[in-house]
Amino acid sequence: MESVARGGTRWRRFAVVMVPGVAATAAIGVAVAQGALAASFSVSGQQFKVSADRLEGTGFAQYGGLDVGPNKETGHAVAISSFKSADLTNMCQSVVTPNVPLVGTVTLRLTAGSKGTPAHADNLYVDLDDLSGDATFGDIDIGVAAGAKTRGPKLAPNTNPGAFAQQAKTATIENVRQTAWATTAGTFKLSGLHMAISKGVKECY
Repeated sequence: MESVARGGTRWRRFAVVMVPGVAATAAIGVAVAQGALAASFSVSGQQFKVSADRLEGTGFAQYGGLDVGPNKETGHAVAISSFKSADLTNMCQSVVTPNVPLVGTVTLRLTAGSKGTPAHADNLYVDLDDLSGDATFGDIDIGVAAGAKTRGPKLAPNTNPGAFAQQAKTATIENVRQTAWATTAGTFKLSGLHMAISKGVKECY
């Protein structure tokens, strides 16, 4: 499943965000790669929040990038966090869209992985700019060149191969709280999926 957010009116951006995005990483000082385009599509200009009680991932890599908006003149510096495989317990994603015609402020909120079976993603990429949680890494390498990494899915499109990167065999993060611009995954299985649209601001955290 791939989260594709394209430009347009606020209502259109709100509608297409219904495909879920999620992930996590520990921020250990990632340099932004000059001119890199992290996502394989133009981002909408709206961030979304994601929370999870626990993320367990294998094949982790992280490096800097830049997401570009629909007008090609707006850029967002991001940390590209990638996992070969990731399980998320009690996942929540929310996006708030203000000034929807005839409605006002609206929140789309999606939950999954809360009934004993975690949400699962393969070949997961998340373009984020803020994250908090309690992280544990196994067999971590910090300071490797992005193009020389040996863990995680393949390097994101147009990434500077000399960019600062880190990688680990395993990554476990408790109490995940993050804001992101885009998410891409090869597959995304959402057990116990529930989505709700409501008036007002009702974010995951």
